[in-house]
Amino acid sequence: MSEIQELKRKVEELEAKLREATKEKQNAREKIKEMSSEVVDSNPYSRLMALKRMGIVNNYERIRDFTVAVVGVGGVGSVTAEMLTRCGIGRLILFDYDKVELANMNRLFFQPHQSGLSKVEAAAETLRNINPDVDILTYNYNITTVENFDHFVNILRTSSLKNGPVDIVLSCVDNFEARFTINTACNEHSLPWFESGVAENAVSGHIQYINPGETACFACAPPLIVASNIDEKTLKRDGVCAASLPTTMGIVAGFLVQNTLKYLLQFGQVTNYLGYSALTDFFPSMKLKPNPNCDDTNCRLRQKEFASRYRPPEIAVEAKEDEKPIHEENEWGINLVDESGDTNKEETSVAEGVRLAYTLPTDTSIEECEEATASNDISLEELMSQMKSM
Repeated sequence: MSEIQELKRKVEELEAKLREATKEKQNAREKIKEMSSEVVDSNPYSRLMALKRMGIVNNYERIRDFTVAVVGVGGVGSVTAEMLTRCGIGRLILFDYDKVELANMNRLFFQPHQSGLSKVEAAAETLRNINPDVDILTYNYNITTVENFDHFVNILRTSSLKNGPVDIVLSCVDNFEARFTINTACNEHSLPWFESGVAENAVSGHIQYINPGETACFACAPPLIVASNIDEKTLKRDGVCAASLPTTMGIVAGFLVQNTLKYLLQFGQVTNYLGYSALTDFFPSMKLKPNPNCDDTNCRLRQKEFASRYRPPEIAVEAKEDEKPIHEENEWGINLVDESGDTNKEETSVAEGVRLAYTLPTDTSIEECEEATASNDISLEELMSQMKSM
């Protein structure tokens, strides 16, 4: 057999394998697109669709319509991307400029043979093997640079499955500069996003939901380092690296994706801020309101827009003529006013009502009242009896 014939044979074998792989991929796509709730071992979505049968989610199949951007594909971001891929998200957009290192092997997701590859490409390869139907876009650059920021913003605005803005942005970065970059972009274009982070000691973390105008943005209450104008790059000590535990990062990623699903599929309650302390298993939760004096001008603008959209309707009150006292003149000098139509009046206690009912007229002195009571010689019981008979 000649060398040319051998090459042709190898080409034919490769083409056959490619056709077979393409067919398997297409079959996998069809199974996933069906989003069938049929409980069979060959259905990769039967357990997820069970959420619909159990009444947790009304329309889980809508997961195929959503686009999520993940900024930072490190310890939290890579696990976040994997969870979303296994959940069947429609499109996943990954941003990072770092490379996989053997030092990253203490974390989840990346594998030793991927060392040296860009994180976004290594992640995309793994994720496509997990779920070939998820549309994955990757961008290998630093979003904080001037030349890349405009492109980053344009991707967030136009790269959904409907060629519009992404449905939500997930920040999984490890520095304040990148967080403020995401905050600026989302405030400018009213994009909801989640901020997340793990402390350098690896035993605490948090997630924060940010909806421009409705909740506090990242600039509303900036970290002390940022507020003090300290360059965070100068804080790194020589020979000392931040600790990282796959457990803490996995927990934070789990909370992040869980709340992302609740936001997208509209079930449960999306947490505004959730912290985690591994040393005490403490999970603080709170709601952070926006700062009216935020340094970000777009945040203040979004606050005004939100206030105008959700301002409670004013209740019109018809003007009424001055009501005159009922039974203006009587032998006891007691004034009664009809308050049945006054629905806005604050509730009055029983004791206060009794005190008001027996208030003496302003033009009658105590001495005159005592003389009148003595002359009429009427007891309190008789007085109450006469009032009841009125």
